[in-house]
Amino acid sequence: MVKLGAVRSLHHQVIQELGRLIVSGELAAGQSLPREEVLAERMSVSRTALREAMKVLSAKGLIESRQKTGTRVREESHWNQLDADVLAWRCASMPTESFVDKLVEMREIIEPAAAATAARRRSTEQLAALEAAYQAMAAAEDLDAWTVADLAFHECMLQATNNELLTSLFSVIETALGTYFVLSARNSANFKNALPQHLKVYEAIRRRQPEVARQAMVKMVSDSRSNIRKAVRA
Repeated sequence: MVKLGAVRSLHHQVIQELGRLIVSGELAAGQSLPREEVLAERMSVSRTALREAMKVLSAKGLIESRQKTGTRVREESHWNQLDADVLAWRCASMPTESFVDKLVEMREIIEPAAAATAARRRSTEQLAALEAAYQAMAAAEDLDAWTVADLAFHECMLQATNNELLTSLFSVIETALGTYFVLSARNSANFKNALPQHLKVYEAIRRRQPEVARQAMVKMVSDSRSNIRKAVRA
């Protein structure tokens, strides 16, 4: 008898493998997947595990199943672009210039306004958390530690808006931002080059200066975009 945990593990394996193939373009939009029994055998999983995986991929907008035509890969426009797995698969296949530009645009729209709102609404406790994240960035000795602290800084800033919708948004885009921050820092002369700009954002929030915080964040996003474009060109 197959244990439930084993089935879940297998269907997770199928989700990851097929999802990566679709998002990377190795399985193209409009392409038909093999029949269920053939695909299950090819992937060495039970048809039960495969069906569960296909339901998840369908919910993410990556595939669609029709009675007469079978299962096909859907166009990118139908994908749930903010799904954590879809973002992770896109990031794992190395962001394209178009995807990076869209991440930059998303940051330009959200983060300056969030910084200004945090400057108006932050609590003493939230400011302390933001400062701790900044200090962790300053103390980072390698790129991995820097990226963790950088993500924490931006999460703390969103939390300081006291807008639960913005806070929830971070959990959705965390994977993409993490990859974005790594690319930006890796292609800077020194991964700590962005530290002074983070300090400006922190100080503006501390002093309750919304417009100063907004402008400091605009500059931070602009600088990181320049660093990432170096990577894309390379």
